[in-house]
Amino acid sequence: MARKQDALDYHLRDRRGKIEVVPTKPLVTQLDLSLAYTPGVAEPCREIAADEAKSWDYTARGNLVAVISNGTAVLGLGDIGAAAGKPVMEGKACLFKKFADIDVFDLEVAETDVDRFVDIVAALEPTFGGINLEDIAAPACFEIERKLRERLNIPVFHDDQHGTAIISGAALLNASQLAGKELGALRVVVSGAGAAAIACIEFFVSLGVKRELVTLVDSRGVIYEGRAGLNEHKARFAGPDTGARTLADAMVGADMFMGLSVGGVVTPAMLETMAERPIIFALANPDPEIAYPDARAARADALVATGRSDYPNQVNNVLGFPSIFRGALDVRASSVSEQMKVAAARALARLTHEPVPDSVISAYGGKTFKFGPDYLIPKPFDPRVLWWVAPTVAQAAIDSGVARLAIDIDEYRERLARRSGNAAYSIMRGVVRAAKHEPRRIVFPEAQNPKILRAVQIIVDEGIARPVLLGSRAEIESYCENTDLDFLERGVEVIEPASAGRMDAYAEELWRLRQRKGMTRSMARSLVSKNHYYGMMMVHSGEADGLVAGLTLTFPETIRPALQILGLTPGAEAATSMYMMLFKDQVKFFADPTINIDPNAEKLANTAIQVSDAVAAMGIKPRVAMISFSNFGSVVHPAVDKAVRALELVRQKRPELEIEGEMQVDYALDKSKLDELFPFSRLSDAANVLVFPNLTAANAAYRVLKAIGGAQAVGPILLGIRKPVALLQNESTVDDIVTMTAHTVLTAQRYDGASS
Repeated sequence: MARKQDALDYHLRDRRGKIEVVPTKPLVTQLDLSLAYTPGVAEPCREIAADEAKSWDYTARGNLVAVISNGTAVLGLGDIGAAAGKPVMEGKACLFKKFADIDVFDLEVAETDVDRFVDIVAALEPTFGGINLEDIAAPACFEIERKLRERLNIPVFHDDQHGTAIISGAALLNASQLAGKELGALRVVVSGAGAAAIACIEFFVSLGVKRELVTLVDSRGVIYEGRAGLNEHKARFAGPDTGARTLADAMVGADMFMGLSVGGVVTPAMLETMAERPIIFALANPDPEIAYPDARAARADALVATGRSDYPNQVNNVLGFPSIFRGALDVRASSVSEQMKVAAARALARLTHEPVPDSVISAYGGKTFKFGPDYLIPKPFDPRVLWWVAPTVAQAAIDSGVARLAIDIDEYRERLARRSGNAAYSIMRGVVRAAKHEPRRIVFPEAQNPKILRAVQIIVDEGIARPVLLGSRAEIESYCENTDLDFLERGVEVIEPASAGRMDAYAEELWRLRQRKGMTRSMARSLVSKNHYYGMMMVHSGEADGLVAGLTLTFPETIRPALQILGLTPGAEAATSMYMMLFKDQVKFFADPTINIDPNAEKLANTAIQVSDAVAAMGIKPRVAMISFSNFGSVVHPAVDKAVRALELVRQKRPELEIEGEMQVDYALDKSKLDELFPFSRLSDAANVLVFPNLTAANAAYRVLKAIGGAQAVGPILLGIRKPVALLQNESTVDDIVTMTAHTVLTAQRYDGASS
């Protein structure tokens, strides 16, 4: 937990507070000034005056949300006033920007009268694309939201109510599945009768819970028909008088406990009276109604969630509001419909069943996650939440009639993935989908490495390949037992080369292949006892379709057996390689950063062709640039002549390829700049394949971009070998391993197709 002084220093450091406004257009010249402000700014003003809907086009409104509070119910601090609530609203603004790239103005309104507050907020409608109400006390919050929804034609969303409801609803969908209980049969007890609790009950009913099976308990006890002093919101949940008066009475035989009240009101003894496999959501924060360890100790069969980040299944609203507003804004929704909220919850529930990427595992200290009692909802730092939830919400807005724009949802999903810094998402998902269509048998020689084993679990879960692991079965089994990996139970084969039955045959075959290269039988047997040689012999003999290795080996240790045993693809003059360079909004392919130190023109042409074919196999049209320090003959030098000759050879062999050069990198990557000075260029757009003149240039380029340019490098992808081999880097992540495996399967499919 953060110390008081740490929190205060954080907010005082450098620029005060947590947010700033940054222009999105250049403002460096007199012309810029005249366009941003007077006189040029008058033109969009005239357009909007003629058609107010154009405010969505000419202003930031379409990506701007107001976070509005009067400070009457701030966190657990209560009614501390509008000014004191501002740090929370600024924090909310940061979360909108971080998780959905939505801009926010936080507005702290010193007004507690419902109608005057509503009038103030309603008058702001022309400024914003949506309104997020925050930290407003009940019951006023119900009236404020209702009246604003009636008056405004933009989304109005009280996150304290609906955010908690949606996230806990997602957890409930999964918990009920694990418990083997139908939503419509659940007996639910809710402790707390504030805004969040009542919104949760209403939302659970939307998901399928029966209203008559819900018992609401406030600070005075069970709410039942005839109890005096109930307001209209509590009265909606007053059931028949069963004689139950206390929370303990209500919990006897209940299937679910939902707490949005105060800490410590539930005892272990109360949990013991609940039904089999109870669902316990103790969401009071920072102290839950019953502590997570106490709940699990009292009921080992319980499915438990809290509002705390230090235990599993944190119900955190950041999983909801950024993506919900993203989807609503992008179809210009006039409100947040019930269908949109249900869609968000169901999307989150479905995402939990997907394999968890290594980036998420790393963010949580290397702990693995898999759908089950300790993983009912996604983690807040899972980047996939945005492109799982927002498109589903957008589609629900369209279907429920509140969207003013119709969009292509599949294209929108891909765009969001790119917006999240996952430009390669659509490409790699395409490779994964192709791999899953026809999985191949892939051998992993470094199978005792934890990263490999975690990657194999994802590979098996997604059906990408049929892995074969080389290593100690006892060590692999031990790791799997300690980390809840279950791929061995699902039939993944483990081979220990030293005692394998194929050892003698492989040694004899390796000797036959290399006997005139100085290899003796004893040398062959010694080499085959090594996992990477044994794995390469499996590929050579057809007992595996490809190999993925290099995580714990040097580059020569991986490439040497591939060249010695498998040899080159027919027609390939040399092996070569490429890296996939992933940027926030684009993907580039670099060749050759790892193999050929100073290739001649023929090898350079061979590299250009092989890389182009590999890129095309991913479903991407290659646009190739031969990189140099010269632009189209601007410098006379043998290195330039080599690039020109390589270009000629490629055009002779593959006239259909879109290739140009020689040229400097900045011209290759900027189509407008290229067209301005060299309008004869044959490239239809910026180059996506860069063929560097030698290993020094290619290796330096990819490493500089990786180190200081913010690029993720996937590779090296080995090309020109007779059978598929993927080379991992020592620092490869689990996600990289999965990606390289999928590409290896795709390459195996392509090789088989070419030979049939």
